[in-house]
Amino acid sequence: MVGSGICPHLGAPLAAGRVDCGTLRCRWHGLALDANGGPGWRPLPAHDDGVLAWVRLDDLGGEPPLPAPVLARRPAPDASVDAVATLTGVCEPDDVVANRLDPWHGAWFHPYSFTRLTVVSAPEASTDLPDEQDRFVVDVTFRVGPRLGVPVRAEFFCPEPRTVVMRITDGEGRESVVETHATPRAPGVDGRARTAVVEATIATSDRPGFASARRLAPLLRPMMRRTAARLWRDDLAYAERRYALRASGWPSSG
Repeated sequence: MVGSGICPHLGAPLAAGRVDCGTLRCRWHGLALDANGGPGWRPLPAHDDGVLAWVRLDDLGGEPPLPAPVLARRPAPDASVDAVATLTGVCEPDDVVANRLDPWHGAWFHPYSFTRLTVVSAPEASTDLPDEQDRFVVDVTFRVGPRLGVPVRAEFFCPEPRTVVMRITDGEGRESVVETHATPRAPGVDGRARTAVVEATIATSDRPGFASARRLAPLLRPMMRRTAARLWRDDLAYAERRYALRASGWPSSG
């Protein structure tokens, strides 16, 4: 059961309560909430895909609700390591997606992570492209040290309007994916838009030593989260600037 973390009685944090035989009881006064909800509180549809926990907020987004999230192919759970980073920016989902679908900026804006980036192919300006053509393909070297890098080929595509997937198609870590989910949130007290960037990195490798690395997943995950958060601290500046200019009436080219 998933629902608001605010008790409808006096606003207590429901996360501090306890679950008793399927019923959530508020710690302050023992208010009981179950799958049927109650006055001022209702459960929300939820989905756990093994990496991300989803809550369906029908009042946000503007699209008809789906029974489950739209996800692209992922590496097998027993052959991968996953980590999730979440940041929130003053922007709209389109600004996050526009940033992620601008592969040309990677080597310029993130030289500490990327070098030798070449866009191999880009989709044509058409709305009727088949899935296999509706994507960017890039050759890029991921920096893993001052003088050490790993060259790969990767593709960027959107399985649904607010998700961008980067998948390594050739090179080290082939079939590893990074899912960037742009989730609209309620406006802030300033009335400006807020968007949560939820990025799931799911790494795999066919190297024999990767099985040993998986056993170190609790140590690897914090490093993977820090790497993603560092990139998105920069990229949210890009997305927020785009939103601020649009909100000010600045002419946009796309």
